[in-house]
Amino acid sequence: MHHQTNVEIQSDSNYSPFHSGEHHVQSLMGVRDVEQWARQVIRDYLPEQHREFYTTQPFLIVSARDKAGQPWVTLLHGSGSDGFVISPDPKHLVITARRVTGDVLEHAFEVGADVGILGIEPATRRRNRVNGRIVAVDSQSFTFRVEQSFGNCPQYIHQRETCLVEKRTKVQVQRSTRLSQPQRQWIATADTFFIASGYRGEGESASFGLDASHRGGDAGFVSVLSDTSLSFPDYPGNNHFNTFGNLVLDPRVGLLFVDIKTGSLLQISGTAIIDWHPEQARPTADAQRIVKIDIEHVVELTNAIPLRWDSDESAIRSLRVIDKISESRDVTSFVLEAEDGEPLAGFEPGQHLPIKLSVAGAEDPISRTYSLSNAPSDTNYRITVKRTENGLASRHLHQHVKVGDIIESTAPAGDFMMTCNLCPLVLVSAGVGITPMLSILRTVASQAGERPVWFVHGARDGEHHPFAKEVRSLVAKHPNIKLHVVYSHPSSGNILNMDFLNMDYHSAGRVDGALLSTLVNDTDAHYFLCGPTSFMADIQADLQRRSVPVEQIHYETFGPAN
Repeated sequence: MHHQTNVEIQSDSNYSPFHSGEHHVQSLMGVRDVEQWARQVIRDYLPEQHREFYTTQPFLIVSARDKAGQPWVTLLHGSGSDGFVISPDPKHLVITARRVTGDVLEHAFEVGADVGILGIEPATRRRNRVNGRIVAVDSQSFTFRVEQSFGNCPQYIHQRETCLVEKRTKVQVQRSTRLSQPQRQWIATADTFFIASGYRGEGESASFGLDASHRGGDAGFVSVLSDTSLSFPDYPGNNHFNTFGNLVLDPRVGLLFVDIKTGSLLQISGTAIIDWHPEQARPTADAQRIVKIDIEHVVELTNAIPLRWDSDESAIRSLRVIDKISESRDVTSFVLEAEDGEPLAGFEPGQHLPIKLSVAGAEDPISRTYSLSNAPSDTNYRITVKRTENGLASRHLHQHVKVGDIIESTAPAGDFMMTCNLCPLVLVSAGVGITPMLSILRTVASQAGERPVWFVHGARDGEHHPFAKEVRSLVAKHPNIKLHVVYSHPSSGNILNMDFLNMDYHSAGRVDGALLSTLVNDTDAHYFLCGPTSFMADIQADLQRRSVPVEQIHYETFGPAN
């Protein structure tokens, strides 16, 4: 979920948040329609929620360039348990961070420097990115001006707790042009690293600059090919292709590996070569591309930072499937209980459940996140999954997982949550985007009160409409909840009878802003959106045109279904 502040929105119809390299990769991958959505979610300021997020983090991942223009990435942290970042306004961050002696970027944060920042919270699996430039420097801090800000999908983030330790050991610095055997072993067993890339063309554009990004997978997902080269797979993401767009135009790259047990840092610089169609060398079934790094410089900073992270294995729970329910032609729910019989971790309506699946043909377990579709007051979890033709995980769940099987998971997470307890709600979804909305609806229905709620859902037809009966039953019991269902391809068998509440659908076509304007006339209403990116982009743009305050618009995005 993302909140915005009352800052002027970029309205130039010719404006693009992407540069030519990103456009090239999006066209190559057949996802140029992502631009429509990106214009709504990539902003030139920090939403209020992001300002709060950055100022409470114990560390940030930051990219910058050295004197030769080579991108590198490092980890910045404060001097104690208190936050080391302040946000005086939505356009700026002031960062007072301890620089590690010997860090390649120790002296790189100068006025005018391009900087990419990634805030990542392993315990909750939240991450947000912001790119911009340094506009002021003093002896203790630097001031960063925002040029692009956006949230990221939590996929492939390992859930870990962070703690501060007393650091007494002096940092030891090792520099070389090739990996040592211990460094090769470090990389070969890592499940996370960070990558810096960038491009700055002629003139000025907010799309120019540096990115700092996260890459995660199962331990060993990075392959060490030699002491001067490594490779890693690229998994499905948000289709922005920021890193790949940069590398198409400037193949220079920086990597950072963090030892979660000792606080040591391993910085690597080099050049990237992209294998766009790795049919013969695909390391996992999920991998869509392979990136090879030719290493030029290596810097190891032993015992560099006073932060430690626990292993995410400690957070894994084994869940037993106790029911498997067909919700529509291509959507199935799985009801889960703890195998050990202990209570499950609580969750907020709208959050998702990270799971791991052992799939035939995949060498390692694959990770996925699915929204919880039941109420937090339930004693079990319910995840609801749409089957897709090329979806490795969804096909496995639909075809092979049965009652009694065990699924591994970590605790529910995500920041798409119903945060307003009294405001009127407009829950707007399409397709399988109904899942977090149903969790919110069930929560509201269980509460006493007369809060106005509109539940608006779009589906293809009755065969592709999950939870139709469950939603109608909730609506029938609560006069404060209004329902409107739209079918894009209705058939004559969809209408049960002429009773308004007992119709499968109320109108034909698609859910859009014009429809919402006829259903909702409450200026205090908060809108929650979930569905395909183009669907949400259209509705969000229309709501903003109708002067709905941006802080009253919240949304959840799904990565490519698989």
